[in-house]
Amino acid sequence: MKIEYQPFPTNRESPAMTNQRFLVFSGIAPHPPIMVPEVGRESIAGVRSSIDAMGQFTKRLIESGAESVIVISPHARLEVDSFVAYQGPEVFGDFSNFHAPGTEFALRVDEELLTAITRSAASEKYKVSLLADEVLDHGTAVPLYFLLRNGWQGQVVALGYSFLSNHDHLRFGSCIAKAVDQLGRRVAFVASGDLSHRLKPEAPAGYNPSAHFFDEEVVKALRANEPERIVEIDHGLRRLAGECGYRSMLVAIGAAAEVPLSCDVMSYEAPFGVGYLVAQLTNAPEARGDSPDDLPALARNAVETFTRTGEILDPFVSHEGLLTARAPCFVCLKTHDGELRGCIGTIEPSKDTLAQEIVANAISAATSDPRFDAVRESELADLVYSVDVLLPAEPAVMDELDPSVYGVIVEDESESRRGLLLPDIPGVDTAQQQVEIAKRKAGISAETPVKLSRFKVERYRE
Repeated sequence: MKIEYQPFPTNRESPAMTNQRFLVFSGIAPHPPIMVPEVGRESIAGVRSSIDAMGQFTKRLIESGAESVIVISPHARLEVDSFVAYQGPEVFGDFSNFHAPGTEFALRVDEELLTAITRSAASEKYKVSLLADEVLDHGTAVPLYFLLRNGWQGQVVALGYSFLSNHDHLRFGSCIAKAVDQLGRRVAFVASGDLSHRLKPEAPAGYNPSAHFFDEEVVKALRANEPERIVEIDHGLRRLAGECGYRSMLVAIGAAAEVPLSCDVMSYEAPFGVGYLVAQLTNAPEARGDSPDDLPALARNAVETFTRTGEILDPFVSHEGLLTARAPCFVCLKTHDGELRGCIGTIEPSKDTLAQEIVANAISAATSDPRFDAVRESELADLVYSVDVLLPAEPAVMDELDPSVYGVIVEDESESRRGLLLPDIPGVDTAQQQVEIAKRKAGISAETPVKLSRFKVERYRE
């Protein structure tokens, strides 16, 4: 099977790409050639979970909008005091050495990105040596095979690490992130490597009864969204595990250090005594989904869909993150002149996800706020949306309120009436004003004593 290369369409002028870090996807991928169906044949049944996870891994990478992929492999030719890179202008994956002649692919090297990485590394006194080899090592070729097989198209920078210290590999990762940011292009980073090679008596590197602790530490750290814990794994444990992916992971962790984390263990298995891990460290859809742009955009989409068609939008969220959490929120609609047009929210979450909460509250704000008529289709173009996600409330007294920082919840002693006022509302300058307005909203008389709670919000505006 020959996988054909096609240029990846780019749009470097996209407004959505401004003011953000551009290393938009980072993950860990295994590299046993047995995963390649043309190589493993009937044995691929033992690594089916990893194969399926690589399909999902590729899907997320494509959704991130990455134009190029950086892969770092433990099996590129090693230099003592230098990182290495395949020179190009093209590189080739060829599995003839694994009894699969004809299973091959070609990819163009992203020379601009490689040059930027080399310069960034040099600024930190690191050298990147160029490899004249055109045929990729299997640690690079296997992840790229699966990316291409599952629909990714783009350019590549193929790297190998060095005999330098662990700290140097972390710093080299940060050099990569700096280079990507300077180019201002969306780029994905893939750390190629397997975990322990000594998990079963039949394992290729022999058996060590403690080897499984290394794999467990890596998996636990990622599931806790704390990849920095991997950096602290004991050297002796790594050595007895016989791993081959640790320094790849260090470079990935260094590259992702300034990017919002969204770790996800997509698959872990060890059918042949070697640990195969497919995992995500960062992902652009989550970063954008949690951004000040996408929450109001979801509210807008919900209102416009309902107003025009009468249908309730079903928000599809394909990744973990803020939009998949359960949280209360308020959705407010204003005109371009700043006039309120509707504002409805929840004090406690009523839906399974924040995305569903936003959709429901947006439609209610447009149609059910008793202060206003329902929004008409002719008004849609004149509306501006904001979403306030409520953080957990805490009991408070009047002296602890600050209407510019905290919202307030008032509740009568019978707990039958509750009212809420959001923070930072124009014209509400004192805690006394804030409490009085919240009481009126709840239908509680001015003289009635109330219990107070305060809360902060995360405010997302168009």
